[in-house]
Amino acid sequence: MGAEFVALSLPPLLIGTLAAMACALPGNFLLLRRQSLIGDAISHVVLPGIVVAFLLTGAVAALPMMIGAAGAALLAVLMIEAIRRLGRIEPGAAMGVVFTTLFAGGVLLLERSDTSGVHLDVEHALYGNLESLIWLDASGWASLGDPAALAGLPPELPRMALTLLAVLAFTLVLWRPLKLSTFDEGFARALGLPTTLIGLGIVVMAALAAVAAFDAVGSIIVIAMFICPPAAARLMTNRLGRQVIWSLGFALLSAVLGYTLAGYGPLWLGYTASVSAAGMIATVSGVILGLAALFGPHRVA
Repeated sequence: MGAEFVALSLPPLLIGTLAAMACALPGNFLLLRRQSLIGDAISHVVLPGIVVAFLLTGAVAALPMMIGAAGAALLAVLMIEAIRRLGRIEPGAAMGVVFTTLFAGGVLLLERSDTSGVHLDVEHALYGNLESLIWLDASGWASLGDPAALAGLPPELPRMALTLLAVLAFTLVLWRPLKLSTFDEGFARALGLPTTLIGLGIVVMAALAAVAAFDAVGSIIVIAMFICPPAAARLMTNRLGRQVIWSLGFALLSAVLGYTLAGYGPLWLGYTASVSAAGMIATVSGVILGLAALFGPHRVA
């Protein structure tokens, strides 16, 4: 039983947890800046970048697709800013126009390209392939200390671990400027802080998390984790530091509980097949937000 868990369940569980936490961390600052839709936009617009990378290389390779996704995310940010400034419309409308247009373009590219021989389709874009990220070289818990076995880990696991570390390091190093510019941008600017660059840095960190997580967990988890854990955490406290900790805890709980319920919940209810892990993780995060809205100490009465 232990060997089966380590090989089949531990890697996707860890990847889902790391992805959830990596997205939730910058999501706190996007939420407080009323820019949560940027995370939603980025998670959609990486699709055309990934498809273009596949069309150019002819293979599902991590590095070209990461570059394509990052390029699409950067293009989206520039388009949002251009539409907002030139059209003089509110940011939410600009984000809505950009991410729906680019995502639809990505879907059309998928439908017109030959992806029959690879696992790249609209369902993959939405739900990811979390359940398939297994560790074939694992023979039990002892494999965690075996360098030869560790070399066979799914590449998404170290990628998400490094992404979370990068986002965490950015947050810790720039904690005070992030805090000042988020709550009082005018005061931060008067102190000489580069508020525009700080805001861009938050968006870049959000894009990094979304791009790294997209292939493994799909856009559903990315969108949910940018919004639900930070929003639930905001209802639990008025202190930013505590909010970040609460959000990471909620992201962890969503991933672990969601993955477990997706695999075993239907069996407990008498059904024969499991359900989508990505869909269940997002659902659990929404339930947590709903409970926080009902019972959180800082909810609006």
